[in-house]
Amino acid sequence: MPLVRYRKVVILGYRSVGKTSLAHQFVKGEFLEGYDPTVENTYSKIVTLGKDEFHLHLVDTAGQVPVGDEYSILPYSFIIGVHGYVLVYSVTSLHSFQVIESLYQKLHEGHGKTRLPVVLVGNKADLSPDREVQEVEGKKLAESWGATFMESSARETQLTQGIFTKVIQEIARVENSYGQERRCRLM
Repeated sequence: MPLVRYRKVVILGYRSVGKTSLAHQFVKGEFLEGYDPTVENTYSKIVTLGKDEFHLHLVDTAGQVPVGDEYSILPYSFIIGVHGYVLVYSVTSLHSFQVIESLYQKLHEGHGKTRLPVVLVGNKADLSPDREVQEVEGKKLAESWGATFMESSARETQLTQGIFTKVIQEIARVENSYGQERRCRLM
């Protein structure tokens, strides 16, 4: 029986960029048509990659919004015990892209690490005629962080599956670069 590894992943981004739709599509395999602002939801799914199984615990957060000139302070629950992040912006909203840059900086400061396991997602790629953020801008930002970049649409099951597979791979890559995997050991 394979070892099941627990991975907590937080999904962050500005409001109405499709965070809940991505999580719902990944876990349930269906697209949510309506929009209900999220307070905070959690989703769980077992994912098999090669011979390894992962219990993915997704935290779907409320949209991060500006407070005055500063962005809201990230709660410690978004930092402590979190293995990786999916940072989401809408390709149809330049403002959501700018918010993501600020969120990443807050995460980086909170972790005090040089590298974080992050997948940057330009969502709503199916709405290309309304595009305000070019794909090359997302790629460039992700490269500056040492992160993975993907464009997606929550309407597409395969693309959505790829995001969460990538975040598991990013977590492993960052853990391996520090030479150890974070494990709880009872003595």
